[in-house]
Amino acid sequence: MILEELNSLDPNQLKEELAKCCGSSTWVKMVATYFPADSVEDLLEEAEVLWYECSEDDWKEAFAHHPKIGDVESLAKRFASTAQWASGEQSGVNAAKSETIQALAEGNHLYEEKFGYIFIVCATGKSAAEMLAILQTRLNNEPADEIKIAAAEQNKITKLRLQKLLA
Repeated sequence: MILEELNSLDPNQLKEELAKCCGSSTWVKMVATYFPADSVEDLLEEAEVLWYECSEDDWKEAFAHHPKIGDVESLAKRFASTAQWASGEQSGVNAAKSETIQALAEGNHLYEEKFGYIFIVCATGKSAAEMLAILQTRLNNEPADEIKIAAAEQNKITKLRLQKLLA
């Protein structure tokens, strides 16, 4: 899809496409009011500005729309509309050793237990071992710091997905 096509969608279709990029309903509603967009660059900038105007609850809603890193079964079933993108983003997990996958699963559990939402990382270009190291490091963060880090990671993912949508 190109920007002109996205600009010409009816409001409901536009929101459906935006929701593939970010699962926060508040963000989707806010970004939808920005259309028609003048350029992809302007859209990406506005999307980021609006992301940081969202509340922590909005951020957590977006996080919940992602499969856990390495959770292939969840990826295929629950996240069908974005499975292809998420699979590509998490491709570093495909070649991982079973021990690394198990450690990711355990780390995800500890992370969710501590912070109350899934571990979110912009996985594009990262190996499973790299994501595991990031996860283990971030488990040491204070909740007030971690939510900001997770939001920044979601922002990266959203921008990448907007670019994929418009590729």
